[in-house]
Amino acid sequence: MNAIRTTLRRLAVKLYARRVEGRLDTDRAPKHIGVILDGNRRWAKAAGGTTKEGHEAGAAKIQELLGWCEETDVEVVTLWLLSTDNLNRPQEELVPLLSIVEGAVRDLAQDGRWRVHHVGTLDGLPERTRRVLREAEELAGNRDGILVNVAVGYGGRQEITDAVRSLLAKRAADGQTLEEVAETLEVEDIAEHLYTRGQPDPDLVIRTSGEQRLSGFMLWQSAHSEYYFCEVYWPAFRKVDFLRALRDYAARHRRYGT
Repeated sequence: MNAIRTTLRRLAVKLYARRVEGRLDTDRAPKHIGVILDGNRRWAKAAGGTTKEGHEAGAAKIQELLGWCEETDVEVVTLWLLSTDNLNRPQEELVPLLSIVEGAVRDLAQDGRWRVHHVGTLDGLPERTRRVLREAEELAGNRDGILVNVAVGYGGRQEITDAVRSLLAKRAADGQTLEEVAETLEVEDIAEHLYTRGQPDPDLVIRTSGEQRLSGFMLWQSAHSEYYFCEVYWPAFRKVDFLRALRDYAARHRRYGT
């Protein structure tokens, strides 16, 4: 009986997803989506599993998400896989987490459908993780298809700090004084030194697990982004949840501060 109920429930969800998808206004679909993949540990705890199993389930969900994005003509996806704060976790959790992140990045690069670009600082990351990120970009940096930004060792404040540092170094190399930089500095000057320079800012930022905060994700780029907070934990994120986010986004009137 339980198996029959589960099957019927899954069928109902699929039918509902098709109905939502059929009513989507594809002309108003976001071109760049940022995703805060939150809730792996809580999902594992609720399922009676280990933290490692939660992170593995979260990594396995990434390919599904990108497939849904491909179906809806999304062009850029930024995945927050590891924050700078995560690097402070106990070694017994951090070491397997890094291994899972490395595996997820390798899988993206080897898939053949996606471009891969690292956003974040390499400082504090083990050499093995740095190598995986470099190799992924080299292998999958110039393909067609969705551009996947893998945010590993990422923090929004750190990104802005790095951008300002890079800008000042360049201006100094060009012979400008600090006073000259201060007099001529524009918003666009800093944007040109961000990890995502040359890319469009995210139209939509999705965070799973029910938490309603940014935690430092793309602080600069998300100034005019729309946000969608989803109650489900990341490993349990379904296509219907994704479509609901897109439907919610399409129904909003973006004002860009006006």
